[in-house]
Amino acid sequence: MEFKEKFYLLLSGLFLTALIVGNIIGTTKFVNIYGLTVPAGVLAYPFTFLATDLISELFGKQRAQTLVWIGFIMNFFMLGLMALGHYLPDASGISGAASTFERVFKFMIGNVIASMIAYLIAQSVDVHVFHFWKRLTKGRHLWLRNNGSTTFSQLIDTISILSILYFAKNLGPDIDSIAKLGTLIFSSYVFKFFFALLDTPFFYLGVYLLKDRIHEDPDEEKWERHTFREEAL
Repeated sequence: MEFKEKFYLLLSGLFLTALIVGNIIGTTKFVNIYGLTVPAGVLAYPFTFLATDLISELFGKQRAQTLVWIGFIMNFFMLGLMALGHYLPDASGISGAASTFERVFKFMIGNVIASMIAYLIAQSVDVHVFHFWKRLTKGRHLWLRNNGSTTFSQLIDTISILSILYFAKNLGPDIDSIAKLGTLIFSSYVFKFFFALLDTPFFYLGVYLLKDRIHEDPDEEKWERHTFREEAL
């Protein structure tokens, strides 16, 4: 197997692991990070945007969008496996935490469905906006397509998922008004926004190290090849 395919599998594994773990944890617990209250599941989710941006840059729009759809399907596969475990009869006296399993399952059904609606919209927007900026700038300004696509799509994701969970009454009792929902959305988005800025050096490093070895984006055939310095500025 060629190096580029191994690296694509690595990014795909990172994407799918972060996506599924984020959905399982979801909003079961909220944590405080430097004064911001965010769902514990959101700690994993920004890694999905880093993975899709690297795939978009190195492999092209089609492979990034394909991975988004695979992630969508795999989450429902995960939910199906959880449902199978829920409906099969309990081996009474052997199961060590059957009640915990049942509570997690019942809670995560709404969480996963809400998350998948927001996910499919946000990740598709991320891929399309990334390539919009890439075509518009003819491959220059890495920082613009990386941060511009991620920060915008994460705003859509944050508003979508927390609003759906609020109206489905799947948040805690303290979130009992639109004002409190707005505060929660703000805190979650601020965390994601700064995480998006923090992942920029890793995006740049990946492009710097790998662009000469992985050059699969068909859009780049439409303009002259740039040096990394020309792309970065």
